[in-house]
Amino acid sequence: MDPSLQQELSTANPSIPFRASAFHHHHTWARTFHSHPELYIQPQSSEEISKVITLARRFRRRITTAGCAHSPSDITCTSSWLVNLDHFEKVLNVDVEKKTVVMQSGIRLHDLGRQLKEYGLAMPNLGSIDHQSIAGAIGTATHGSSTRHGLLSQSVIELSIIIADGSTISCSAEKNPDLFRAALVSLGALGIITEVKFKAVSAFKIEWHQSLHSLGEILTDWEKDLWTQTEFTRVWWMPYMKKCIRWRADKTNKALHPPVENWWNGAIGYHVYHGLLYIAHWFPRLLPWIENFVIGVQYGFVNGSGGTAVEESQKGLLMNCLYSQFVNEWAIPLHRGPEAITRLSAWLHGDQEGSRIPFSPKGIYIHAPIEVRVSDTSTNSPRPYLDSTIPDGPTLYLNATLYRPYGHDPPCRERYYQAFEWLMKEMGGRPHWAKNFTTVTKNDISAMYPDIDEWRRIRDEIDSDGMFVGDWHRRLLLPDTEESSMLPFEEKKIIAKPAKYGGLEWSGQIPKNVRSPQASEESFEMM
Repeated sequence: MDPSLQQELSTANPSIPFRASAFHHHHTWARTFHSHPELYIQPQSSEEISKVITLARRFRRRITTAGCAHSPSDITCTSSWLVNLDHFEKVLNVDVEKKTVVMQSGIRLHDLGRQLKEYGLAMPNLGSIDHQSIAGAIGTATHGSSTRHGLLSQSVIELSIIIADGSTISCSAEKNPDLFRAALVSLGALGIITEVKFKAVSAFKIEWHQSLHSLGEILTDWEKDLWTQTEFTRVWWMPYMKKCIRWRADKTNKALHPPVENWWNGAIGYHVYHGLLYIAHWFPRLLPWIENFVIGVQYGFVNGSGGTAVEESQKGLLMNCLYSQFVNEWAIPLHRGPEAITRLSAWLHGDQEGSRIPFSPKGIYIHAPIEVRVSDTSTNSPRPYLDSTIPDGPTLYLNATLYRPYGHDPPCRERYYQAFEWLMKEMGGRPHWAKNFTTVTKNDISAMYPDIDEWRRIRDEIDSDGMFVGDWHRRLLLPDTEESSMLPFEEKKIIAKPAKYGGLEWSGQIPKNVRSPQASEESFEMM
């Protein structure tokens, strides 16, 4: 630890710990990015978080907050101070009658689900995984797949945030509503969310059915009841087979029964599939065959084959993400889904003219499946300023996943994502904030989000020195500026070079190690 920081700590209140360590290796869940923060800090109380922020202000350090780092982008990379809230994860209050729960922001969703179950409660919806912290899921616009639900943040009643001056602000739809709309999708740039008040629902079970169908059948049912017949629906599209797995679920009072065991879903299938993907890294033409083989073994080769189960919601709504991966998900109007899928299908089958996508598909072979999900936030209020969903109707999400077998980036990635993102932009789409979009510019984001200036205004008001601003934020969200006009604490990326363990090694530039000019005048009472 820096000697001047150690000296400063010696004068601070020893009853409030500063739980920091050096030499931490931070990486995303998918190991797509790596960084080595100057300090890795794991506070256990709001007082400790305030102390971290006060010290960061004195020593001109940027703060990044990360949970499980499931986002495969570089949004959580830093060479400055990285705050992890895994030990700030208590449920503080549960009102069973009102179905409200107040929790510390670092709690992981799987722990929250387990504790809610003890009170006969549950979250109303979940995304594909439950590894994220509640703050991370809210701050990146996480969603599930249902036209009867929107973002997870629609169930947030109130937030508490410690901002750059060390003070705590509470916000809700009634109290500090502008800050609330900014914080519902904060992207880590406003401060550290410390408490979340959330509206739960009565615990429930779901009965789900999944079955194999032709792509043509799915597109025919699109405007009928594909997305509305049951409460929860998602589709996995196999582009080379031109088939889909349709997964549907409704709430039920039936007795629990697990899905039928399939040897492929165990260790053997996991490693065989991983090995096949690795071989296809060197011989991409094998990927259509691999898709057909894997889906046939796992789900059946005949249309209509599949499986069913009755499970508790906190288990049944999840899926296995398998391996390290790039994920590039976009939100487009639901009614434009058939056109988007038809054109992307044409491109993947070599018909560039029919696809009307200005990138050559020659030699491109991709991984399956392409994930297809839905939500509807059109009646939600207040709406987050950076809500990526469609404001006036249901939203369709298309997720172009590419696996990284044994840490190897797929050779198709650059051109496939160029073509995919070009099509998504033409469909009026917006990228998911936590994913690997590659061709999106600051101008694109400004055009996509008419309220972005309000979000910027609020961010600047509560963090004028840029304590929570990194290269990712400047690259995509904040106005261009000369290097000499960067915010005082803002961190700039120096380099992202190939890492020896796969992915990219990210290094940033932090301000010179000098104390803030006002440091001698600041009070350490909070510390």
